[in-house]
This record gives sequence, structure tokens and C-alpha cells, in this order.
Amino acid sequence: MRGGGLLVAGTTSDAGKSVVTAGICRWLVRKGLKVAPFKGQNMSLNSFVTREGAEIGRAQAMQAQAARVEPTALMNPVLLKPGSDRSSQVVLMGKPVGELSARGFFGGPGGSSPGTALRGGRQKELFEPVLACLEELRSTYDAVICEGAGSPAEINLRRTDIVNMGIARAARLPVVVVGDIDRGGVFAQFFGTTALLAPEDQELIAGYLVNKFRGDVTLLEPGLDMLHGLTGRRTFGVLPYAHGLGIDEEDGLRVSLRGAVRESVVAPPVGEDVLRVAVCAVPLMSNFTDVDALAAEPGVVVRFVDRAEELVDADLVVVPGTRGTVKALAWLRERGLADALARRAAEGRPVLGICGGFQVLGEHIEDEVESRAGSVDGLGLLPVRVRFAREKTLARPVGSALGEPVEGYEIHHGVAEVRGGEPFLDGCRVGSVWGTHWHGSLESDGFRRAFLREVATAAGRRFVPAPDTSFGALREEQLDRLGDLIEEHADTDALLRLIEEGAPSGLPFVPPGAP
Repeated sequence: MRGGGLLVAGTTSDAGKSVVTAGICRWLVRKGLKVAPFKGQNMSLNSFVTREGAEIGRAQAMQAQAARVEPTALMNPVLLKPGSDRSSQVVLMGKPVGELSARGFFGGPGGSSPGTALRGGRQKELFEPVLACLEELRSTYDAVICEGAGSPAEINLRRTDIVNMGIARAARLPVVVVGDIDRGGVFAQFFGTTALLAPEDQELIAGYLVNKFRGDVTLLEPGLDMLHGLTGRRTFGVLPYAHGLGIDEEDGLRVSLRGAVRESVVAPPVGEDVLRVAVCAVPLMSNFTDVDALAAEPGVVVRFVDRAEELVDADLVVVPGTRGTVKALAWLRERGLADALARRAAEGRPVLGICGGFQVLGEHIEDEVESRAGSVDGLGLLPVRVRFAREKTLARPVGSALGEPVEGYEIHHGVAEVRGGEPFLDGCRVGSVWGTHWHGSLESDGFRRAFLREVATAAGRRFVPAPDTSFGALREEQLDRLGDLIEEHADTDALLRLIEEGAPSGLPFVPPGAP
């Protein structure tokens, strides 16, 4: 039996597609339906490793958690990991298959790396495997909630689209368009998005969902009525602005600096002191969600920084993962952050390097794969030599550290040879400098508390980790809040009919330039 489906599109990037998709998944699973998320093509530096050893976007892993199912490569068959403004690593069904320029990917000249599976391929060549993944999910689940990318009205890319109206038309999916009213101009966005589409695509646009609304909804309703008159399409709900959801970000290239990424709202500390964590906002930062678990701790303040002086009052400095290890190393040196990290190490003040951040803390890097820079000296804070391999390591390791069990996941080309220090997960520790390739390790509650106790001692802080903070439970609460947003503020009866029955017929065509 073929399951129902829905595509959640957006008027812009960051309109709220990921959050709405997760909320619909949580609402449906609470109704007793078996539901799965899907995004045919994702561009993100925040990724995750499934139990089958496949790399997918973290947003789809979060949505799978919302749906209470195990994430798989079927849920995100194509992942693009930017290495610059013009090229990305292409991950197909969870495995890297080459580097491709944006022009090459979307249909112009510009092939992939020599000897790779794509061999100068194009986005349209991925359409059949993407559609096959969606159909396999629909044959297994009661409903599949698909997330679009960017805007469906990117008319310059429509010919090769495999994530918005291209997949919706091929799979006959009804489409709900989400708009962020907090930015302003949402009525123009809804109308313009619909009007720019071809008639065959417009047939699938069932209506709209307003996101991030502040104020009295009755003041908005006349506009929604006028929008219905102009387009013939209804609005399925108005979702209020919700603070502090902390749901995984998708696009690491668009992270802004100094607090705009994520400034934790600190709960009162258990001990006498607050613990301050500074995260170096390195270029091509990846999996910056690693520090979410720190920000969830009462008494811990997390901020992202890009200047050496911002490390002065930090009790812990984190050098996070990056898709450009050598580029990040040069950036740290250019901004004086490398010298500041060296001073911290000499003074016994805590530093943690994760994945690419671990690699830059080492003595030496040989890279003929990612940057092709060859031999590069690291910061020399850890006795580690790194060689970049063409084969990517994708793993879900388990182990122990500081007397506590730890789980994590690995996504890296760099192979580390540890030549000394005290063992720490797969890396090492020297004094108050730690390094590991394990993403997600701080989500292990006992280990996180033990690590923070070590940090507090080294920093001379009277900080005490809360004894009962459960990161997993906090994430579940956040996902339930998303389900509540849909259940309480959307027309769920109409949404359910749409998912089960498909796009309504007879919707009028909206010509460009109307009314």
C-alpha cells in the first residue's frame, strides 16, 4: 500500500521548513501513524551518521527522531557539503562520490574530481535514485513528510530540480508553502512564489502556512482572506514565534558570528560560578551542534567568537569541526587566535578540539585531498600527526572516557596518528588540552558532567554540573513543542486530509503580475 505524502516548501531559506516538517512528523506519530521524513537533496555542513554507516543531514536525523524512527540514507539520498562558495562534496546514499562545482551540478560545465562516481555528472542524473528512495519510503510508511530546499520559485534551477516541485510533480505530492512573517513581506512571498510557478506546478500548491507570528492573529486574518481571494488557496495555520527551540541548524555556511548563531540562555548555576565557553567560529564550520549539550547545562554560557580578545574570559575554548581544516588553521593564525590558544595551553587553561578542530591542534597535517595544500604545520598543542585519506571515515563509535560511557559519530577524511599524551576517546589529552574526532560525545550525560568538572577545576571555577540534566529528554521536550505548535495552531484535520488524499483539484492558475 502506498503511503500518503506532503511536501513542505518555503518562500525562502530559513522560512521554517525543517521545524514545520519535524512538527508534522511528531504530530502524526502521536496520532499513531507510522511516518518518515524525507529531503531529496540537502546542502549542509551539519551532518550525522546513521547506524548503517551513511552520512545524512542532521536536520533529517532530527526529523526522524521527531517521527520516532531510526534515520536512514533513504531519508536524505543526496547531501551536498560545501567546500567553498562554488563547489561541494556530493554524498550519494550516505557515501561521498566526488567534488562538483555549482555550475557542473546544476547543468553547466564543471565536472567532479577524477575517478569519482559522478564523473562530471549533473543534478538531473540523481533524480531517479531520489524518486526511488521516496517511493520506497511511501511503500513502508503511512505518511512521508518531505522538506523542500530554498524556494520552489527559483526558476533558474527548475529544469534540474529534484527537491522542490520536480519531486512533487513526479510523486504527485501536495505542497504547503511556509513563510516567515517575522521577516516581513509574507503576503508578497506567498503570492509571488505561486505566480512564478508553471501551471502544472501550481496545481500542486494546496496552500500556505504562516510561521513566526507575533501579536494578535485577528489582525492578520483579513490579509489571509485577501490572499485566498487572490490565489484561490487557503492558509492552513498561523504558527506563533517560539523562543528557545534549539533545533539543529542546517546550513553551516550561513552562520553569522559573535552570538547570532546560538547564545545560550543560561539557567541558574548549581554551584557558585557560571562556566563560560567560547567556540571559535572557523570557516566552513561543521557540526557546531556539538556544543548544544553544553548550552543545555544550567550555569553554562556558550558563545561563538572570531577574535582573540574574546578568549580572555573563557573557561573553555572549543575548536569545532570544519570542512576546511587547513583553511581553518590559516584563519586561526591570521586572527591571532592560534597564539591565544597556545597561551591558554601553556597556562593550563582548557581547550577542546573536535574533528577538524582536533586536527589543527596537532603537530603536522598532510593534505592532498581536502585542500591539496600538502604538508602544513599544525598548532603543536597535541602530539598528533594527521594524514588526509581519500576514503572518508563514517562510524558510530562507543567507548568510555573519564570513567563514563560515551557514544559519538565520526565524519572525517583526516587519519590521526596519536604519538603521546593520555588517551581520550580516539584522540588524546595533554594537560588541559583535549582532542577527539567524535562528534556528539557531549550528548552522553555522565561524560559531559565529568568533563565539565575537569574544566571547572582547571579553570579555577566553583562550578558544579547539574546532577540530572538529560540532553535526550530536553531534545524530546523540544520535539514535543514542535508537535504542539502544529496541533494547536494549524488546521490539522485539513492537513491530514491533504496528506491522505493528495492535492485538491480545480485550484485556479495565478498568472505572473496578477492581480
